[in-house]
Amino acid sequence: MSTLRFHALKQSLDRLPPKIGTGLKQSGIFGANVFGFKTMRQFLTKEAFDSLVRAVDKGDKINRSIADQIASSMKDWAMAKGVTHYTHWFQPLTGATAEKHDAFFETVGNGEALERFEGNQLVQQEPDASSFPNGGIRNTFEARGYTAWDPTSPAFVFGTTLCIPTVFVAYTGEALDYKTPLLRALSSVDHAATDVSRYFDKTVKKVTASLGWEQEYFLIDKALVASRPDIEMSGRTLLGHSSAKDQQLDDHYFGTIPARALNFMRELETESMMLGIPVKTRHNEVAPNQFELAPIYEEANLAVDHNSLVMDVMQKVADRHNFKVLFHEKPFAGVNGSGKHNNWSLSTDTGVNLLAPGKTPMSNLQFLTFFINTIKAVHDNEELLRACIASATNDHRLGANEAPPAIMSVFIGAQLTKVLHELEGVTKGKLSPEEKTDLKLNVVGKIPEILLDNTDRNRTSPFAFTGNKFEFRAVGSTANCANPMTVLNSIVANQLIDFKLEVDGLINEKDLKKDEAIFNVLREYIKTSRNILFEGNGYGVDWEKEAAKRGLSNNKNTPDALKVKIDPETISMYERLNVMNKVEIEARYDIEIEEYVHITQIEGRTLGDIARNHVIPTAVKYQNILIDNVKGLKEIYGKDFKKFASEQLLLILEISKRIEAINSGVTKMTNERKKANSISDTTKKAKVYCSKVKPLFDDIRYHCDKLELLIDDELWPLAKYRELLFTK
Repeated sequence: MSTLRFHALKQSLDRLPPKIGTGLKQSGIFGANVFGFKTMRQFLTKEAFDSLVRAVDKGDKINRSIADQIASSMKDWAMAKGVTHYTHWFQPLTGATAEKHDAFFETVGNGEALERFEGNQLVQQEPDASSFPNGGIRNTFEARGYTAWDPTSPAFVFGTTLCIPTVFVAYTGEALDYKTPLLRALSSVDHAATDVSRYFDKTVKKVTASLGWEQEYFLIDKALVASRPDIEMSGRTLLGHSSAKDQQLDDHYFGTIPARALNFMRELETESMMLGIPVKTRHNEVAPNQFELAPIYEEANLAVDHNSLVMDVMQKVADRHNFKVLFHEKPFAGVNGSGKHNNWSLSTDTGVNLLAPGKTPMSNLQFLTFFINTIKAVHDNEELLRACIASATNDHRLGANEAPPAIMSVFIGAQLTKVLHELEGVTKGKLSPEEKTDLKLNVVGKIPEILLDNTDRNRTSPFAFTGNKFEFRAVGSTANCANPMTVLNSIVANQLIDFKLEVDGLINEKDLKKDEAIFNVLREYIKTSRNILFEGNGYGVDWEKEAAKRGLSNNKNTPDALKVKIDPETISMYERLNVMNKVEIEARYDIEIEEYVHITQIEGRTLGDIARNHVIPTAVKYQNILIDNVKGLKEIYGKDFKKFASEQLLLILEISKRIEAINSGVTKMTNERKKANSISDTTKKAKVYCSKVKPLFDDIRYHCDKLELLIDDELWPLAKYRELLFTK
């Protein structure tokens, strides 16, 4: 490590905060900073409390007088915690959260002032709608937009601010955030799944989608990050030679958590618990200095909010511990990237997980119904599912080091594959008494038994059934969970609507019994969706060939993946479900394709800057040292100096060649970037950035990394992989 990097790191370590105590009882502080039901009962009148509960459970509207009561009570509760400001906390299409703080403080004349927070301030605000990504929905001069309170996600105190989760919409009504389409998708899957659930239990009134996310991340010392413009600008290392040791010994995975990282985790967990985020699991991940945080499952909308919030909290806590949290899907080449596995299921208000088998044949038929319909939904919409996790950053991760490939497939295990095979043989039409008995006792009835040992997982599968839920493993670590959750719940809702229409048609038109109709429809679904099922190695070339034969897409980059988002069938589905209209869909496509361009553009500019202003000058400096050394040897040994300076001369020559290759590579990349920037059509521009600009990064990096191995460590200006990954 160079002297400069050593002293920077030492100063960073000297400023570490004291260790967090371990005597804190987490259950005692859980939700302490949340205006949840327990707090509401203490601060609200019965009328206001009941009205708010109905709004959460049934979507009922809250009238103005009740909103005033709730706002006043929120203010009193928050001010008792030292709060001075409030904000509408929302999730615009930037990928980050947004907030504008307003003080409770108001003047009332005669030099007097008071703290005030009324219902209209709680329910609605007007942030600038043109300065956030809007995909052309709003012109720059049309700045008006609205944030509207989402009572299903409780308000919370963060620092000295009361944060109120809200949706964000344009003045004309189109959604400008992630939350609004998610809420609509959750409503759609609720209605569709409830209708199907009533085939099995007439008392079901509501179905809730649940989400359990797993957040992977890297912790890197802040002082070392300060020497890496690429991490600062793009969140990943654009160059850097691999360390002699990285993850090849598998000694970091589930190993003892380093003391400094554990200290960070303890404070993070305390902050999270107080914010009502039920964090449960922490552990070392596969790559050095890579970790994972996972909570207990929650209702999907709340879980999405909590994931966005915890990412904010992680950055703030990390800063206090002189860490930098890296959420990028592939911050380091050659080692594991980071994902955010989305574990998804559906549950009824009667307490039944619809993706878990029960104790009776009827409950198992219910399980099979939702299980097979989910598989069918993925099969019919595999390209859209791929699109919802597409980004310039996730492109680096997919298909590498345990991350699933870009080909969407479903893993269900050998036992359930056998069950589906047996169901596929069901007779079309009415079933004989013998067939009914055999199905209920020997196929459907034995599902709980065969799932007892169904614990094996395919780490290369993007969408795997894991006993009582589906795990969407392809989601990237920087992603807002709302995006994949909107898509998944929408396609399942759409599929369940079609399923019910088909079953009702067989019952009413073909005079089949309910169970017979369900078996008949499920049998056809198994036949038509079998191509999506895959149990093997997702990384193999054989799978790419097989997937192509099956008609599955393999969109390896974001520009190719996103195009399905504006396909007429996609638009038709979203409009049928009232999740998004054509304007909102096309706006999101424009935003995401433009984001791809901007990210790749920033990376290209940053790489060019580092290569020419850091790497090349350092190489020249070291080359001059070598030249002076050769001159000295020549003075001493005269014409025989080459016998003693041959290695130095070869090194000087190699450095010159690397410098030339880097400089010409940066020039070529810059020229290609200029050509791309001249293209007005954003889709075409993205494709050019993908095919012409981005591939040049690797060649520039290759020569820079070779120089890293040649140049004196004392001179090298950038923190190296061994320092970034192994400094505890």
